[in-house]
Amino acid sequence: MKLTRAISLTNFFVASSALGFQVFVLYPWHKELDAEFEKLKTEHLKVLNRAGDSLSEQQQKAMAEELNELKNKSSRSSFPFVNRAPNPSEAISAAKDKFLPTKDKLMATATSENLTSVSLYARYALAGAFCCSFTHAVLTPVDVVKTRIQLDPITYSSSLSKSARYIVSAEGPGALLTGLGPTIAGYCLQGAFKFGGYEYFKARAVDYLGQSTASNHRNAVYLGSAAAAEFLGDIALCPFESVRIRLVSQPSYATDSVSALAKLAREEGIGGLYSGLSPILLKQIPYTMATFLVYEKAIQTAYSVIDKRELPSIGVTGINLGAGLIAGLAAAVVSQPADTMLSKINKEKAGSGEGTTRRLFRIASELGLRGAYTGMQARAVMVSGMTAVQFGIYGDIKKLFGATDGVELSQSHVVEEDSEREYA
Repeated sequence: MKLTRAISLTNFFVASSALGFQVFVLYPWHKELDAEFEKLKTEHLKVLNRAGDSLSEQQQKAMAEELNELKNKSSRSSFPFVNRAPNPSEAISAAKDKFLPTKDKLMATATSENLTSVSLYARYALAGAFCCSFTHAVLTPVDVVKTRIQLDPITYSSSLSKSARYIVSAEGPGALLTGLGPTIAGYCLQGAFKFGGYEYFKARAVDYLGQSTASNHRNAVYLGSAAAAEFLGDIALCPFESVRIRLVSQPSYATDSVSALAKLAREEGIGGLYSGLSPILLKQIPYTMATFLVYEKAIQTAYSVIDKRELPSIGVTGINLGAGLIAGLAAAVVSQPADTMLSKINKEKAGSGEGTTRRLFRIASELGLRGAYTGMQARAVMVSGMTAVQFGIYGDIKKLFGATDGVELSQSHVVEEDSEREYA
């Protein structure tokens, strides 16, 4: 009970630290970024002026009228069917498409696409790498206790506090940080693919389906994007997770993470490093699908009641924390059986002639439904707190790296397009 309270206090401290970081550090940087944006806008206007010099007087007049029309649209916030004003990039893009010569247009489009595909998604990936590695590192002690309970429920009770005290008394406090190195490295890579890939695949789905169709089928877009991103992340994560579980289950296996990785690769080859790929896919893909779907739904529900534009930045962070907490609880329940199987399959070598599929079926039959949810209490605490902090700070971290908000899918897009067709 005491450890559970301590973990809860730790989660609260981490969340509070994130909020403090946002208020006292990120806010001044946001102001500086706003100033840089004004400079960038000035440069854009200079580019447009240079383009205008090469146009005829009639084309310049038409271009000015187009820009004024876009400006007027942005000021009509009271118009019942307009949900958002066009941003500066949209205005520039519209004018560019209409008035620039074809050659210049193609060059500008190529530059824009290159920025979108490389720079923007790299920033999403950096933000995701930081969030995932940070939160998993902070909760390493809980993960150690959870893994021990899953692997040896007879020695370790289902109580977090009792199991933690037993580990500390038998092996010392440092045992609670076993596997910290592979945890940071593995989830840094996994977080980059998870968040960067999710934003990328979601945007590609909108490009392929169109805004209206994607909004109508947004649950499928969320689930498909999350699954594709997590699959790539798991390929990168699997070797490090195999090393982490081997170190936690066999503390004498190696002296450090690097030697453990080298030993596992030397003794068991690629098959040993990826022996847990099937269960990790079975665990992480449903986990990530549930996480992003429930998070997106929670966010949409919150902003259907509260106007996001009227919220201070700390309020947005608070909503992200709450939505992340709900998403984490849902994801923990969905992925718990596969997490237990992952711990079991990475505990020891496979039997002679026993393939991964046969091992999975054998472990599943031995565990049963009740055994599959062994360690659920510890994992629920870990996953809910971790996910809440991840989403709580992700928005601020990606802005710190210069990334904009990703593609938003909601019913409002459908209503807006239907209304435009009615008035066409």
